[in-house]
Amino acid sequence: MIKTRLTFITAGLTLAAAGMAHAHASFELDSTPNEETFKAILQVPHGCDGKATTEVQVKLPEGFVFAKPQPKPGWELEIIKGDYQKTYDNHGTKVSSGPVEIRWKGGNLPDDYYDTFVIRGKVSGFDEETVLAFPTTQLCGTEAKIVWDEVPAAGENAHALEHPAPTVTVTPASDEQAHGGHGTHQAAAGPVEVGDLEISGGSVKAMLPGAKVGGGGFVVKNTGSADDRLLAVESPAAGRVELHEMTMENDVMKMRKLEDGIVIPAGETVELKSGGLHLMFIEVPKSFAEGDAVPVTLTFKKAGKVDYVLPVGSAGGEAAGHKHK
Repeated sequence: MIKTRLTFITAGLTLAAAGMAHAHASFELDSTPNEETFKAILQVPHGCDGKATTEVQVKLPEGFVFAKPQPKPGWELEIIKGDYQKTYDNHGTKVSSGPVEIRWKGGNLPDDYYDTFVIRGKVSGFDEETVLAFPTTQLCGTEAKIVWDEVPAAGENAHALEHPAPTVTVTPASDEQAHGGHGTHQAAAGPVEVGDLEISGGSVKAMLPGAKVGGGGFVVKNTGSADDRLLAVESPAAGRVELHEMTMENDVMKMRKLEDGIVIPAGETVELKSGGLHLMFIEVPKSFAEGDAVPVTLTFKKAGKVDYVLPVGSAGGEAAGHKHK
């Protein structure tokens, strides 16, 4: 039988008595397999007794590591770092400290609206089903606040709590996940938008068994009136991802790393694929196999960050050159 335990970031969580259930701060997705990258999307449904929310503080539990918050226009980000209780592996590097609390400050979210606050991190170190609690505090000016930090006692229904902490249930990884597989990720169902950009299409080429470097790409359409720039790409499926360009010089194909990123001109479309602009996945722990899918996080200079998933095609197929329309 799989056991369930509660894991807390501090000893200050309250085992509260049941109160009247009402809309509370919670995660859009509340479960993830162990040893996976997870995007914690916190939903803040209302203010403090009618007052606008001006700050959101989220404490990160042990086992949610390598965290990176998503910036929000109009809000200042504060990342509080500290020591982990254990040491975690980050693509061969042992890491024992990192972000332990994230704060969005100085914003203004009126009580009439709701918004989301996003933190991306890896869930690691769990061999049985585990519930992770993320104590969250809403500040509304200097006088009002709501603390979402209650967790249910044994046998108690979390929905009966007045101020339950947002939680994520971690499930044991499958054998494929435990050995670095990527097959559990689903390919993107359609285009993804961030700012004035639309990301679509593309893929990653299947790799020969044991290979450590792979290539891929996607399509970016800029519907805005200002240029943007793709600055970086990250993926939990590789030690690092680089932006490269293939060019012909005196009938010789040469490849170079683009240190300054790739410009996405206003009103145009840029396609990344083999033979031109493309992605290089380096230090891949498990070679990409046809039918898998590779998650990536794209960072743009103006539009910000967005998550996307690239399907793995055949080794001989197009993986996404350079085309403007």
